[in-house]
Amino acid sequence: MQTGSYSFVPIEKILWGTAAREALPREIVARGATRIFIVASGTLSRKTENIDQVVSALGKRYLGRFDECREHSPLESVIACLDAARRASPDLLVTIGGGSVIDTAKIVQLGLTHGIQTLDELLERANKPTPGPSKIRQFIVPTTLSGSEFTNSAGSLDERRKLKVGFSAGDMCGHTVVLDPALSLHTPEKLWFSTAVRSIDHAIESFCAGASNPYIRANTWQAVRLFFSSLRRTKEDPHDLDARLSSQQAVWLATQGLFRVPMGASHGISYLLGSVGGAPHGYTSCVTLPAVLRWNEPVNRDLQRELAEAIGNPARSVADSLSELLDELGLPRKLSDIGITPEMIPQIVKYALQSPIVGANPRPIKTEGDVMEILKLAS
Repeated sequence: MQTGSYSFVPIEKILWGTAAREALPREIVARGATRIFIVASGTLSRKTENIDQVVSALGKRYLGRFDECREHSPLESVIACLDAARRASPDLLVTIGGGSVIDTAKIVQLGLTHGIQTLDELLERANKPTPGPSKIRQFIVPTTLSGSEFTNSAGSLDERRKLKVGFSAGDMCGHTVVLDPALSLHTPEKLWFSTAVRSIDHAIESFCAGASNPYIRANTWQAVRLFFSSLRRTKEDPHDLDARLSSQQAVWLATQGLFRVPMGASHGISYLLGSVGGAPHGYTSCVTLPAVLRWNEPVNRDLQRELAEAIGNPARSVADSLSELLDELGLPRKLSDIGITPEMIPQIVKYALQSPIVGANPRPIKTEGDVMEILKLAS
């Protein structure tokens, strides 16, 4: 008989169908918060009126904003945001942006709770769970499809070592998540689509994990079904807000296995393509996921057939259907397409064999030759 457990991330509420500038003030009043600090996408903050509209709606509750988050949430960028938030002394964070913005704000939440001031103090908390409730929570309005808004973990790039480090705490997640697809109209098309593939990666590797369970598989199966439909609809009509909202809801479902069951080589190698090669996370999944699906097929063919049914093409391999979708969306397919050069490969292979995420792959990866086979499939 199976044994197991499932822990829910303590998100209090998920809202959709109402503009963020209307939903946020109402929910902030309901929570009783009076001092709001915004962590925002630089593009939305400086090139659109959206953040200013939220600021106007907040009125005297607004304290200030940080809009200089960097891709991959480098530790130095996190510390800069933490310093700005500490000076403002808020009682609630409002985060509006993509995965790097959200991860930055989640680590800032941890930093404010534990009085962290320096990079070294922050690193002391890395790669191990931090106990205790947070002193401050946040509301999150995502503008990409990376899924960070639905998890209580965050990644940050240690630029000195070119390695991603992780942070986690029980409630290091959104107290409230507001899905406003209209804000995503400002998100570059390839960023929207590539972060969707990142979430497809979350869904597929969760579904295929040996430790998965019926709840995770039901949610992630449905996520794959929604993504393959909604992304094509968005490509046909970028202003189809229902399609964009469907993708946002697919992210919600796709994350139900994230950080609860081991991922696999697609995630593990993706992290390394980002940290060693500087490639964006969404693009790395475009390259690694089809390759890993093909490499894993000898050991999880039946699970991949179930995913093929979700896609709506049960007679075709998931890897082939995914590759077709990537072509339709104009996304990269090869290592060379995302700036990975032959000189980077030895370090990627070395780190891959040390990675516990790669080590959890359904088909065991034990040698340099195993990693090289996957990278060849991605070339």
